[in-house]
Amino acid sequence: MKERFFYLGIGLFFTHELDAMTNHEWRVLPLTSWLSDDMGRLVFVAAHVPLFAILVALTASLNSVVRSRTRVWLSAFLILHGMLHALFVLHDKYEFDALMSNILIYGAAICGLLYLWRHHVDNNGALGCG
Repeated sequence: MKERFFYLGIGLFFTHELDAMTNHEWRVLPLTSWLSDDMGRLVFVAAHVPLFAILVALTASLNSVVRSRTRVWLSAFLILHGMLHALFVLHDKYEFDALMSNILIYGAAICGLLYLWRHHVDNNGALGCG
């Protein structure tokens, strides 16, 4: 069951990144907000190619420890990502006000939370990522 939460969360997150293009997310991010619009968009898109390739490879790793740890950390990131969006709402260039945008962002965060909860329960409350 926890894998369903993970895959749905990742699906929501990857789709959010598509939505981020229409909402000019690079204008809000500290690393890209100072760039021109064209350069910010280019850097934003280009950075996602290796990032997504690495994430997909790690989450599908044949090494069960690497796969499990990646899924735990990525699920934690989904929660943090939702919290960052909640903070960025106050930014004057924040454009994620559509219902679909918020379903993608906060739905991913909820899935991350549910995955971590289920992971915790499945491991009898043990800490760690094994």
